[in-house]
Amino acid sequence: MRRLKRRAEFLQVAAVRRSAGMPGLVLQAAPQKTASISGDAGTDADIGVGFTASKKVGGAVERNRAKRRLRALAREILPDAARPGQDYVLIARSETPRRPFALLRRDLISALKRLKSWTGSDGVEGR
Repeated sequence: MRRLKRRAEFLQVAAVRRSAGMPGLVLQAAPQKTASISGDAGTDADIGVGFTASKKVGGAVERNRAKRRLRALAREILPDAARPGQDYVLIARSETPRRPFALLRRDLISALKRLKSWTGSDGVEGR
């Protein structure tokens, strides 16, 4: 997985306007460009992922906790279950820092399915 770090990369994903809102997170998805803004030429099997949490989530401690949880979730789910050649942005909601991890996992899987980006087996949900 490749990390989205620059604002322009986040704006590219947002410009496609494909998103799925769930109680614990919002997932945005967009097909990758042939070369990313940062100059890194990603392979077709590459998955780009970025994380964001606004001040609506809470103070710095809450925002950092929310992003840590989203990063852990992405490491667990996206490599095996997300469509290659896509960029994803996971946006924290005010519920993200407190929501049980199993429900966050279910939220991400549901969002991937809603965006037709799910390529994994349904066995991942049972983890």
